[in-house]
Amino acid sequence: MTSSHTPVDTPERVALRAAVSSFAKGHAPGGPQERDGVRELWAEAGKLGYLGVNLPEEYGGGGGGITELSIVLEELGAAGCPLLMLVVSPAICGTVIARFGTAEQKERWLPGLADGSLTMAFGITEPDAGSNSHRITTTARREEGGGWILNGRKVFISGVDIADATLIVGRTEDARTGKLKPCLFIVPREAHGFSHHHIPMELAAAEKQFEVVLDDVRLPADALVGDEDAGLLQLFAGLNPERIMTAAFGLGMGRYALDRAVDYARTRQVWKEPIGAHQAIAHPLAQAHIELELARLMMAKAAYLYDTGDDAGAGEAANMAKYAAGEATVKAVDQAVHTLGGNGLTVEYGLARLITAARVARIAPVSREMILNYVSHQTLGLPKSY
Repeated sequence: MTSSHTPVDTPERVALRAAVSSFAKGHAPGGPQERDGVRELWAEAGKLGYLGVNLPEEYGGGGGGITELSIVLEELGAAGCPLLMLVVSPAICGTVIARFGTAEQKERWLPGLADGSLTMAFGITEPDAGSNSHRITTTARREEGGGWILNGRKVFISGVDIADATLIVGRTEDARTGKLKPCLFIVPREAHGFSHHHIPMELAAAEKQFEVVLDDVRLPADALVGDEDAGLLQLFAGLNPERIMTAAFGLGMGRYALDRAVDYARTRQVWKEPIGAHQAIAHPLAQAHIELELARLMMAKAAYLYDTGDDAGAGEAANMAKYAAGEATVKAVDQAVHTLGGNGLTVEYGLARLITAARVARIAPVSREMILNYVSHQTLGLPKSY
């Protein structure tokens, strides 16, 4: 079952979708769960130009936007081999550097992010802050020579062990008001005082999660990305693509699960007709397909708004897309497993591992409840409870 086109699909995007789908289907169904398999897939995707489709052409990218990158991730996921670091390295870090980085930062990082030879992690979540980015305590203090000293902790940071650097969200003190404001820093993996510790997860994924500790990490002045006074503008330049790409990640997973269930329902026969002929099986699968397609339309809208420079509109749509995709993904995976019955829990069919993975689409990078808060406050104008 192939994915239909969205209203914003150009002939080039249709061709990209078909090419990525064909490439992804050449890899093992269910996705590479071993590190070597993921690295191989990442390297091949980089050589074909898929990892950097959103990055500027002058730095080796494809010159597209988040729309194109979301197509890549969705189609990889629909074939059963999603690459989680696509959400982080080119989507968040690449976008922020391309929009706000210095010429030197762009030259240093973007070509490698585009061809996959370099990867970056992204560190924002903290143990005591959760979804409240205003409570971030990682601080950056200026040294007399113009450099910076970073101190703090981050948790649930994907791929730190394989990343060449981590884009860290810290807070600097405003000299005029004394208030802390968010800023972004590139922290190289080998920086003294920068360490990471594995967080064991009950999640079948090659990409691991880590706690990061910054203990008097000294950085040069040019580690700061963008304007020190830009604050939330630069932060959400990365967070909106993150939400859009998380939607793409979930939708690919949901499509993969649904395809497996539909194929099974067409052929599984225990009475005179295949089980898919029975409405109790067919209707929930049809409903799952409808909800996935509706979520894809909102994701396409969010990507379009972001790529056309409407940051405010993209913020609302990106949150809605992430919410819709998370709900649709969980339902599609659950129904797929249920359709297969006992077979849905076997290693052979590869669906049971998606039960936990699908839940991530509801939780990360922001919970469904916080998205509902956003919509109720920002869109509907209702008062806050916090």
